[in-house]
Amino acid sequence: MDGVLSQEEISALLSDDAGAADGGGNDLLTTDEIDAIGEISNISMGTAATTLFSLVNRKVEISTPVVTFATWDDIVEEYERPCVFIRIAYTTGLDGSNLLVLREQDVKIITDLMMGGDGTNTEVELGELHLSAICEAMNQMMGSAATSLSSMLNKMIDISPPTADLVDLKDTVDGTDIDEFLGGQFVKISFLMEIGDLVKSTIMQLYPASFAKEMCTGVTETMEADSSTVSSASQQGSAPPQPEQPQMMQQPQMQPQMMQQPQMQPQMMQQPQMPMMGMPMYAQQPVNAQPVQFQAFAGDFNPITQQENIGLIMDVPLDVTVELGRTSKSIQDILEFAPGTIIELNKIAGEPIDVLVNGKYVAKGEVVVLEESFGVRITEIINN
Repeated sequence: MDGVLSQEEISALLSDDAGAADGGGNDLLTTDEIDAIGEISNISMGTAATTLFSLVNRKVEISTPVVTFATWDDIVEEYERPCVFIRIAYTTGLDGSNLLVLREQDVKIITDLMMGGDGTNTEVELGELHLSAICEAMNQMMGSAATSLSSMLNKMIDISPPTADLVDLKDTVDGTDIDEFLGGQFVKISFLMEIGDLVKSTIMQLYPASFAKEMCTGVTETMEADSSTVSSASQQGSAPPQPEQPQMMQQPQMQPQMMQQPQMQPQMMQQPQMPMMGMPMYAQQPVNAQPVQFQAFAGDFNPITQQENIGLIMDVPLDVTVELGRTSKSIQDILEFAPGTIIELNKIAGEPIDVLVNGKYVAKGEVVVLEESFGVRITEIINN
């Protein structure tokens, strides 16, 4: 199945939520907590999608998450087998873990794109290389999601490196262990992920109910703190500026006193840098400013012609590199290198080779043999 809820299942879930007020149905999360966990997932997975785009160089779209409740039997019954379980543990700011469930085929496509392929090399068996690659992808994706979560919760959030396993759900996973980790009933967040025209499938995040509540509590506390700060700031902004009122009333009385005591004026003239509020600025004395004049250089001075100074750098060593050719390979091609592997370069036989000095292209030449060593004969100097 594709993991999309039918209308009957949605209606059943809604009826369960309605019955929670009477003591029946599902009471894992309140309606406000469901909205909060949905908003957390929406922001986190949106950030993760941007990170995934940079890894696979394909357009990545993730739909709005759907928050429901499920048991382990529900997951076994509805999800395609085998699949890949990726566990993400939070080490800072939050205490808990969650599971991300992906189809085996989707993992093969993502890892093939990461290794420079076109996403069609999916006939091979899923191995350790695929699991390591998807763990690295999830490490970057969920790391960026943790950064967004840090902003929402107003505290530092960090994760440990994810771990990935290929499981068959029924045969190779002990349901008791999953129940112990997630609990009998847990929070399931489903969303549709599209990667170009290669992937279009539903993936899931599974949260223990206690961990979901902890995140919701953090979001609620942050929102209440922000609301309290805004309210306090607005109250302070509406209050009259009490300290400034007496100063403005006293300023007009200071000017007559200055007029009655002329002996104070010379003292004030000596400190124009610190005028008092409300007092007139005294005129500054005029400054005699003239344009600067530079002495002309002697006519026979020319640093370029002073060849004797170049001797100061004659013994500076430079790296001379002779480049036979270049090529580019994907990570997968490089991992397949073995003794005897032939690498084709971008130069044809007999074509001049490049000579570089400190990485700068300066000349062309041809390979020669000097006794028992290779050498290069310069055939052309490149004027850059």
